[in-house]
Order: sequence, then C-alpha cells, then structure tokens
Amino acid sequence: MKTTGPIVVGYDGSDSAAAALRWAVTQAVLSGADVEAVSTWEWPASFGWAGPIPAGYDPEADARRLLEEAVAEVGAEHPGVTVRTTVTEGHPAPVLIEASKGASLLVVGSRGHGEFTGMLLGSVSGHCATHAHCPVLVHRTDANER
Repeated sequence: MKTTGPIVVGYDGSDSAAAALRWAVTQAVLSGADVEAVSTWEWPASFGWAGPIPAGYDPEADARRLLEEAVAEVGAEHPGVTVRTTVTEGHPAPVLIEASKGASLLVVGSRGHGEFTGMLLGSVSGHCATHAHCPVLVHRTDANER
C-alpha cells in the first residue's frame, strides 16, 4: 500500500545524513512509500579575493556521485524500495522545504558537516522542522552509529 507521497530525505555525505537515509529507506519498507533522496551543492562563496577554482572542479558531479553511492549501498539492502535521487544547486534548507511539498515525511540528520558551520549558517534540521510542508523526522545518531 502506497502512502500519499514520497519520504524525502536530505543527504550531504555526513554520517548523520547516511543514518537518516538508512532510516528513511527502512521506513519506506514498512509504509510502502517511495524515497526521494535530495542533495544540494553550491559554488564556494568568497568574500573579497577568491582563489582560482581547480580545473575539473564540479561540485554538482561530486554531490551526485556521493548521493548515488550512498543510495546504491542502502538500496542493495532493500531492493524493493524505489529511491529517486535529486541533486539541486542551492542551500539545503530551502531546497528541502520545497521538496517537502507533496511528501508524506521529510527526514533529515541532526548534524551536517560540522557544528561550527551550523552555528554560522543556522540549523538545516531546525529550519526544516519549522517550515516544512509535511511532518519532519530529525534522525539522531547515537555514539555507536558514528
């Protein structure tokens, strides 16, 4: 039995996001939902002088590769679950809020790539919990999962 919309899960390559992806796919097995795994990328911001960007630098391709590798690994454990991947330019919070439209659930990890960055930019999970168009699960990992 399919639910009304997919389970959307944010993925940034962090351990927390990998655990959230695993949880979302397991929940999809239980609920019959599809999963939409979403990753974002941005060009590095510069304030003043910017160093040269290395030839062949492609943040979109890097994000896509990381996401597809993670989905392939989790998908191998649950081959009956449909997992679509979306890679979008932009900051993760507004991209995930937009992706939550029509979703049955939005799943995000409790931490991304660093606590200091989170203090500067704000919490993606907190922003999603406040502004999403569907229920939000903030997946916390314990010390044994890291």
